Amino acid sequence: MNTNIKTREYTTVSEVAGPLMIVEGVEGVAYSEIVEIETPNGEHRRGQVLEVRKDVAVVQVFEGTSDLNTKTTKTRFTGQTAKIGVSLDMMGRIFDGTGKPIDGGPEIIPEKELDINGSPMNPSAREFPAEFIQTGISTIDGMNTLVRGQKLPIFSGSGLPHNDLAAQIARQAKVISEDTDFAVIFAAMGITHEEANFFMKDFERTGALERVTVFMNLADDPSVERILTPKVALTTAEYLAFEHDMHVLVILTDLTNYCEALREVSAARDEVPGRRGYPGYMYTDLAGIYERAGRIAGKEGSITQMPILVMPQDDITHPIPDLTGYITEGQIVLSRELHRKGIYPPVDVLPSLSRLMSGGIGEGKTREDQSGVSDQLYSAYAEGRNLRDLVAVVGEEALTERDQSFLKFADEFEKQFITQAKDEDRTIEETLDLGWELLGLLPQAELKRVKEEHIAKYLPNNKTIIE
Repeated sequence: MNTNIKTREYTTVSEVAGPLMIVEGVEGVAYSEIVEIETPNGEHRRGQVLEVRKDVAVVQVFEGTSDLNTKTTKTRFTGQTAKIGVSLDMMGRIFDGTGKPIDGGPEIIPEKELDINGSPMNPSAREFPAEFIQTGISTIDGMNTLVRGQKLPIFSGSGLPHNDLAAQIARQAKVISEDTDFAVIFAAMGITHEEANFFMKDFERTGALERVTVFMNLADDPSVERILTPKVALTTAEYLAFEHDMHVLVILTDLTNYCEALREVSAARDEVPGRRGYPGYMYTDLAGIYERAGRIAGKEGSITQMPILVMPQDDITHPIPDLTGYITEGQIVLSRELHRKGIYPPVDVLPSLSRLMSGGIGEGKTREDQSGVSDQLYSAYAEGRNLRDLVAVVGEEALTERDQSFLKFADEFEKQFITQAKDEDRTIEETLDLGWELLGLLPQAELKRVKEEHIAKYLPNNKTIIE
């Protein structure tokens, strides 16, 4: 009996508003159920139940509500939640935001069909992330280290080169000193055709596409589809990680567009808005995405996330970066000031942070001196930046010789350590050796955060045999 109810067809659409459609007189409808829609001209679309009140269902239509009317639009409730067919053949393929191939290749023959909402990860089964992932970018590897199973977002601003950085990380990320399968899932939400072409050409030109699975939602695609894209991408990542023991890096760009789609649907539902018009449940919704990263005890694979979000008006207190900062384990912050100087990647290491860095560095993982080198570089750069403000007031001539060395250090740190070519892939050893060369600009008495035996071993012109 219940099956008949599930497959019953309705022509009782009472209202179409924005991306939403309201169907009356329904029976046995469940939250998140997939709806098949036939438009008056015979086109087929899909939707999902957002809300059920007695015999009324609120449906969000993935392909948009244009051409729908309240007289002849047909709806059929399937009794199923949104699923995606997954297979190892998805590696090296390009899909739209709902998981349909758009690269001209054949349809995927699925090995499994999985619910895109995923399965909750038991907190007691989580393992603490502790293995180093090398991105080849010194400001990340050396000072804000990414570890396997971490969620480390990139906070950017409009016009900053976050797309170049995302493509570079997708190309270069690797697990060193291990013969393991490593894959990249790249999910783009609300990007322009120009940005999409950039990513595709970059991946194809460098050969990175072989290990990258791309999900692409463009700016002119329906905004409701944007809400599906990260879930589809993460479901694919969970399949590769926990059923095929692969280490998967998921890059999500741009979470701001995702949150705007949430706000659009919330406004169409006449919900009471939260901060700056975003829905009050945005924290819970973002947590549902970010918390799908991690490691599970007894499983070889892992999921690491690098979400990218553009901060409106460069405001780090905006609800999207603010809530993201609460959920994730740090942030990489891009600086407009460094970008104006022509520095790429313009990563500002001072507000950047990786809370799980300490578990992924040190002897046997990166190098025994990394913790001290990172702390010393951070301290010296912070002091050099402060001295720039002082120079603007008193002039450089008024500085002591010690202060001038820190000022020079800050300049050289930006020119040599932060600045890299867009195809430059530095090993962690090259990054740390470069850090020691820069520390050589300072008086040795100022190196208070590195161990003496490491100074003797690694500082240029001071590599003496340790007694």
